[in-house]
Amino acid sequence: MSRALFILLFCCCIVIGCKKESVTGAAAEKAQAIIDDKIISDYIAAHPGLNAKRVDTTGVFYIVVQPGDGNALFTNSTQVTVGYTGRLLTTGQVFAKTDSIHPSFVLSSVIRGWQLGIPQVKKGGIVRLLLPSRYAYGPFAQPLLGKDYGLINGLPASAVLDFDIQLYDIIN
Repeated sequence: MSRALFILLFCCCIVIGCKKESVTGAAAEKAQAIIDDKIISDYIAAHPGLNAKRVDTTGVFYIVVQPGDGNALFTNSTQVTVGYTGRLLTTGQVFAKTDSIHPSFVLSSVIRGWQLGIPQVKKGGIVRLLLPSRYAYGPFAQPLLGKDYGLINGLPASAVLDFDIQLYDIIN
């Protein structure tokens, strides 16, 4: 009887410990979202000519630099060919850039901010995206991103990002 009671008590401790961890994780995510949203809001306020628009109710903002005129149909399986420059919004430091190479990606395989922002333009368009960390790499540092551009430790965790993306092609 005491052995069964011990096992039951042990299982209860594990369940309680898991719930406490997830509440803490949710609280940390919410706190980071508030920080990210303030960084982006302050940036937009400091640059009144941006004409930044929010994607739905997300924290992702976009600026249409050039709307494009081609195909505008996007699905999760859409393949996009792009050229881009990625910067840390807080410092302007470039962490990724394509030059003459234009990589192709399936839209569902890129970061969530791109999935929301790229469809704001048509083929041939250029869009600028301001992404809170929750729509980019979240709390996970990207040690390999940015090393070629002077970021010694790579892209930091919870980085708020700024992308210029040119949409060269769309294949459905």
